Amino acid sequence: MRGGWCRAGEVVSPRLSVIVVGHDDAELLEASTASVLSQDVAGVELVRAGSGSAADRTAALDAALGDYAWFLEPFDVLLPGSLDHVLARLDATAPDVLVVHHASIDAAGRVHEGPHRRLLRRLADDGVHTLKERPGLADTAPRSWNKVLRVEHLRAAGARFSAGGHGELTLTWPALLAAERIAAAPATCYVRTRPAGAGDAPFDVFARYDAVLAAATDAALVVPAMQRHLLELLRRLPEARRREFFHAISEIVRRHRTGAEPPPAGRRARVRARLVARDAYAAFRLLEAARRRPPSPRRVRKRAQARARRRGLERHYRARLREQLDPQLAVYAAYWYRGYACNPRAIYEKARELVPEIRAVWVVSQANAGEMPAGVDHVVSGTREYFDLIARAKYFVNNVNFPDHFVKREGTVHVQTHHGTPLKHMGLDLRASRGSGRRMDFDALLRRVSRWDYSVSANPHTTPIWERVYPGEYETLEVGYPRNDVLANATDEDVRRVRAELAIEPGQTAVLYAPTHREYQPGYVPLVDLGRVADALGAGHVLLARLHYFYDADPLLRDLHRAGRIRDVAQYPSVERLCLAADVLVTDYSSLMFDYAVLDRPIVIHAPDWEVYRALRGVYFDLMREPPGVVARTETALVEALASGAAAGADASRARAAFRARFCSLEDGRAAERVVRRVWLGERRLPAPAQVSGAR
Repeated sequence: MRGGWCRAGEVVSPRLSVIVVGHDDAELLEASTASVLSQDVAGVELVRAGSGSAADRTAALDAALGDYAWFLEPFDVLLPGSLDHVLARLDATAPDVLVVHHASIDAAGRVHEGPHRRLLRRLADDGVHTLKERPGLADTAPRSWNKVLRVEHLRAAGARFSAGGHGELTLTWPALLAAERIAAAPATCYVRTRPAGAGDAPFDVFARYDAVLAAATDAALVVPAMQRHLLELLRRLPEARRREFFHAISEIVRRHRTGAEPPPAGRRARVRARLVARDAYAAFRLLEAARRRPPSPRRVRKRAQARARRRGLERHYRARLREQLDPQLAVYAAYWYRGYACNPRAIYEKARELVPEIRAVWVVSQANAGEMPAGVDHVVSGTREYFDLIARAKYFVNNVNFPDHFVKREGTVHVQTHHGTPLKHMGLDLRASRGSGRRMDFDALLRRVSRWDYSVSANPHTTPIWERVYPGEYETLEVGYPRNDVLANATDEDVRRVRAELAIEPGQTAVLYAPTHREYQPGYVPLVDLGRVADALGAGHVLLARLHYFYDADPLLRDLHRAGRIRDVAQYPSVERLCLAADVLVTDYSSLMFDYAVLDRPIVIHAPDWEVYRALRGVYFDLMREPPGVVARTETALVEALASGAAAGADASRARAAFRARFCSLEDGRAAERVVRRVWLGERRLPAPAQVSGAR
C-alpha cells in the first residue's frame, strides 16, 4: 500500500495503471482485482477507484502514475495474458487511445465476442489512425472499459467523467476526437460478466451527448454513432418508456445534425434514420418487428424435410415403446454420445466379464462412430436403430443425462455415473452462478434426474453434494469411480507399455498439462506459454498438453507439436492411459486431479486466476488451502516447482497424502465390480473397499 493506492509490483514509474472500480460484492471485487494481480508482468500498477462515482474515477485517474490508464468496471475481469498483449500493443504503436477487444456474458449465460472484432483486427494490421480516418471506431465510444487511454492525452483534451448516468461519454468522446494515434488490441482481453442494460438513469445520456457535441469540432463524426448508441439503449428499455425515449432521440439528432454526416450504410439503416428524423415511433416499431429476415425457400424446404423426418422417427419411437422390454439389453453412452470412455466404459468392460449374457450396445454420434473400437457394438444417435434400442433396452448407463426425447419406461434401470469429483458448483447450485447457471433449465434438469435409479459417487465428499444438487429418489452407490480402476490396478509393465506408445524416452519426466473449461471465456485462452515452459524445463522433460474436450484443437499447440517442443495429446483416446504415462500432472481446477491422485504421483496446481474462477463459477472447497501438492500462481513459479523438484518434495507429499485420504479412499480398483454386482446381480453386500495406499 502506498499513498492509499494498492500497487502491483515494485515499479517506480509504471507503464500502465489499471483502475479497478469498487462495488459492494467483496468476492467479485476480489475476482476483478485478482484478474490483474495474478498476471506476472512488470510495469503495471493497480489503483482502486472507491465506489465508482465520477469523483472517485477522476480522483483515481489523477492519482495514477502510469503513462496509460485502463478502467476495470464492477464485476468484470481481465483474461490471463491480456496485460502482456496490451503492453505489447502500447510499445508497438504508442497510441493516444488503444481500443481493446472484449467478450460478454448475456442474461442466459452465453458468451459473446464483442461487436468490433473485425474492425479491430483490420486496424491492428494497418497501424494507427485518427477517428476521421476510421469513423467506424466511433461505435466504440460509449464505454471507457474497452479503451486504454494515454493519461497526458486525456488532460490535454480536457476529458473527464461527468456525474450521473453515462458519465463516461465526456471522457471517451473527447479522447477519441482529439486522438492523433488510435490503435487496436484485437485479442480478447476483457470480459463483461454483467448483462448490458440501459443504465439506472437512461435519460441522462442526452445531457452527456449535448456536452460532447457542444465541445466537438466535428459533430458529423459524433451524430451517426450517437444515434446508433441511443437506439441500442432504446431496445433495452421497458416498452412503457420507449416512446418518450425515441422522441428524445429524434430531438437531439435534429438539434445537432450538420448535414455533413455520411449516409447510413444499408437500406434498413437509411429507413431507420428517416424515421428518427420524423419522430415516427409507430413506424419504427413496425420496422423493428420485421428485423429478422425471412428464411430462403431452400432453407424453408430443408427445415420442412427435417421436421418431417423427426415426426417420422417420433412415430416410430412411440410405436416401439409399446413393445416388451428386452431384459438382456443394455445401453451405454458417454459425454453426449462422444464415444467409448470414462465410467461407462469401465462398467461395460466389467459387465462383459460378470454378466456376459447381457448384450451391450453403445450410442455414439455420427462424427465419432469411426473411432469406436473393433468388437464394440454401437448405433449412431438419431437413427431408427437408435430409437429401436432406447425404446426396448432395460439398462442404461451414462456419465451425463440422456436427451430430453428419451422416455423412461417402467422397469428400466438407469445408472448415472457422473464424470468427475466436484470442485466447482454443479446442478442446482448453479442457480447462483454468474455464467453457466443462467443458461440452464433447472426444471428440465430435475425431470432428467427423476429418471435415475442409481447415482455413482466417488467418495464421501461427493455423495452429499450429488444428493443435494441432483435431488431424486435414486440410490447412491458410493463405491469409487469405475474409470479409476485402471489406475489403481496398473502394473509397472502397463506404465512402460503406454510410455513406449507415446514415445516417452526412459529417464524423461513426462508432464501432463490438462486445464479445465472456463464458461465465462469465449474460447480457449492460454494460461501459460507452453513453449516457454517446455524450453525452460529442457530435454529431460516432455510436456503432454491436453485441452478440455469442449475446445477444438488449438492452432498454437499444433504448431508447437509440429515443432517438437510439446506433445499435443488432445486426440489421444484415453485420458486414463495418459495419466499412467505421466510422472506429474499440471492442472488448474479440472476434476482430473482427483483421478490422478489415485496414482500417488506429484500434482502441481497452476492457479493464476483462482479468485476469478471461484467468484464466477463457485467452488465447494478452497483448493488453495487444501491442494494435492504445490500451488503455482505464475508461470515462473510453475517452472520452478517442476524444475527444482519441489513438486515431489516433502511438503507436496504431505499435501497429497491428505488429499488422497479425503478423495481417494474408495479407489481400490474394484469400483466397476461393485456397480455391476449391485445393478445387474442385485447384491446389497458389496465388496468393501480395500485400504488405499502406495504409488502406481
